[in-house]
Parts: sequence; structure tokens; C-alpha cells
Amino acid sequence: QLQLVESGGGLVQPGGSLRLSCAASGFSLDYYFIGWFRRAPGKEREGVSYISSSGIRTNYADSVKGRFTITRDNAKNTVYLQMNSLKPEDTAIYYCAATQRGYYSGSNANLRESTYDYWGRGTQVTVSS
Repeated sequence: QLQLVESGGGLVQPGGSLRLSCAASGFSLDYYFIGWFRRAPGKEREGVSYISSSGIRTNYADSVKGRFTITRDNAKNTVYLQMNSLKPEDTAIYYCAATQRGYYSGSNANLRESTYDYWGRGTQVTVSS
């Protein structure tokens, strides 16, 4: 059964760092675009970052550019989101998602929920002093 599992969330102080992992089981991530999304309290889920199947193309929401980095290790069937300089407004449940319908042109559609077919259950990130 195709499954995505996020891990690495937790409580961190402002300015701190966390690395989230998205591990796949039941299928190989090699041919999938992977996106990271988040849902903050009282807000809709938003796209944070994505990485193409080859890992060559990535993009980020403006709110996290320069602070977050997405990478993938296909040998480990895992995608990572390194989050630095965390702010209280980064507090949210973070989800990873997979799709074979990603846009190689680098379209902003790669940060839309509707592009993705498989979802993890999320991991909580809380940034607070």
C-alpha cells in the first residue's frame, strides 16, 4: 500500500531549526514530484515547497525562501525539508505529498494541493519561546 509518513516535527524556539522527513513505503519516489504543505491554525493549507522527481527543480513559497531547503535522497526513498531561522508564524501541521503529474516547466501549480494525489498525515511544528 502506497504510504507517506512525515517525521521530525516538534517544539522549537524562534530562530531555531528543524529537519522534516517524508518517507515513502509501498512505492518508489523516483518518479514523483514531492511537495511540502502546511496548515496553520485557522488557515487553509498552503504550499511551502516542492522538488521535481530528478531533484533538479525546486521552488518555495515567498514566506520561506532563503530559510527552508528541500532535498531528496531517492536511495533512501525520502524527501527532506530543512527549516532554519524558524518564526512563530511557521507554526503549523506540515504535510508531504506526491504526484506523477508535476510540471517540469516549474509551474506554480507544483505548489497547489490539486496537483498532488498522495498525502501523509502530517507532523506538528510549533515555534514558540
